[in-house]
Amino acid sequence: MKTISGAPARAQDASWRHFGRHYFEMVAAMLVGMAVLGPIWGLTLSLLGLSDLRNYSELVALVMATNMTIGMSVWMRHRGHGWASIGEMAVAMYVPFLVLFGPYWAGLISGGTMLFAGHILMLPCMFVVMLRRRDEYAQNHRRHRDHRGHRQRPSERLA
Repeated sequence: MKTISGAPARAQDASWRHFGRHYFEMVAAMLVGMAVLGPIWGLTLSLLGLSDLRNYSELVALVMATNMTIGMSVWMRHRGHGWASIGEMAVAMYVPFLVLFGPYWAGLISGGTMLFAGHILMLPCMFVVMLRRRDEYAQNHRRHRDHRGHRQRPSERLA
């Protein structure tokens, strides 16, 4: 219900802005994780003489999901999210690929299609996980500090 001043509507708009900002921050952290860790995986495989493993689409998918999950997890932890939230978001990173392995193995889609579709499907999976904890993701994490000036974790704020 909107008051004459419009305060509740503005608060709801702000919470959706925070929610959206969290979403895009996590996507950016995923891209950073992929860009930073991808070359490390490639170099490691080359040094071990296992460069041929890059020809296995399933392995490429899992490595890329891992790189993105590491980047996103580090950022979420930095922003004060708890391990349960980070774990749920990590699952959302892998599920699209795991679901697409079946059609790939059955020859219904190519490796490239599986990789592309898995990356695209991550985005709505992440969104659904965020909706599950909407209150946590809609908070402005910059404002939450404890009495010593340290940022509190969402679990500490919600308790």
